[in-house]
Amino acid sequence: MDVPPILFPFAEYWWLYLGFTVFVLAALALDLGVFHRDAHEVGFKEATFWSVVWVALALLFNLGFWFYTGWRIPQLDPTFVHAAGYASAEVASRDLSLQFLTGYIVEKSLSIDNIFVIAMIFTYFAIPAKYQHRVLFYGIIGALIFRAVFIGLGSWLMAIKWVVWIAGAFLIFTGIKMLFAPEKGLEPEKNPVMRLLRKMVPITNQYFGQKFFKRIPDGPGGIVHATPLFVALVFVEITDVIFAIDSVPAIFALTREPLIVFTSNIFAILGLRALYFLLAGLADKFHFLKYGLGVVLVFVGMKMVWLNELYGGKFPIGMSLGIIGGLIAASVIASICFPKKSSAAAPTSPPEGA
Repeated sequence: MDVPPILFPFAEYWWLYLGFTVFVLAALALDLGVFHRDAHEVGFKEATFWSVVWVALALLFNLGFWFYTGWRIPQLDPTFVHAAGYASAEVASRDLSLQFLTGYIVEKSLSIDNIFVIAMIFTYFAIPAKYQHRVLFYGIIGALIFRAVFIGLGSWLMAIKWVVWIAGAFLIFTGIKMLFAPEKGLEPEKNPVMRLLRKMVPITNQYFGQKFFKRIPDGPGGIVHATPLFVALVFVEITDVIFAIDSVPAIFALTREPLIVFTSNIFAILGLRALYFLLAGLADKFHFLKYGLGVVLVFVGMKMVWLNELYGGKFPIGMSLGIIGGLIAASVIASICFPKKSSAAAPTSPPEGA
């Protein structure tokens, strides 16, 4: 079976990737160098403002992408457009913009689950609120690198039919596990990465401002120690890699265009910090969200292994957007209508030396 071509291959449209990457780097430099140059606790109003800004930028990008594809695709060979699975240039332009929007919603929704895990990490290591943004900032940079690698590999692997089936089956398994597996607490000391980290560098349980490393004692004879900020950063990066294993195949189930996969992933990640400060304390408020996300993963897995073939190679993206948006909205509404009963639990403290 021939693999349908993609409309925006990297070799021809590398300048789009480059321009978007420059925009991302400029936004990150502006964020840390201007708006968050001094460490401070991010309040609800500031988090809300930046959440709105990042969502608005993503939607503006999608609008610009729609106009660009509406201009560019009619210039392509019609047989090439048809081979890619679109009835016409107009349909292709509309579907591509919907693919970005659907992918962005999926990535944004999955990142909410990631946020709650990050909140557990910060609580476990007792990271002061004013330093959490710094950890998240460098965590985002690492996430951008890992996602770019995963997407590059995925765009190649997803051209292989049996890989698509395996990825779809994995998403279905992950979704079912999310629905039925009991929640587990955070146990970094049992993580092999933590044991490896201890062998590589001494770890202090003291904070030295925003520093990730500190020479103790000061001076030439001192030994470089990792601070709790660095340890938390390592676990934030591990968390993102784990979530990327789910999220990257999930978006490839919605679109074959690497440009859409890359940009929608990055926009979701860029808004992760602001969303964290907005939602970190609301984990118990959205206790049904994990079930909605579980069903979403099962659905996108089914698209990869069955539904796309059932609909002639491409499940309608409009239907995907409606189903995914409906599932997430239903889980949020159910969480509000049926609040979780509060349970008193003793806070967990990091072990001595962590």
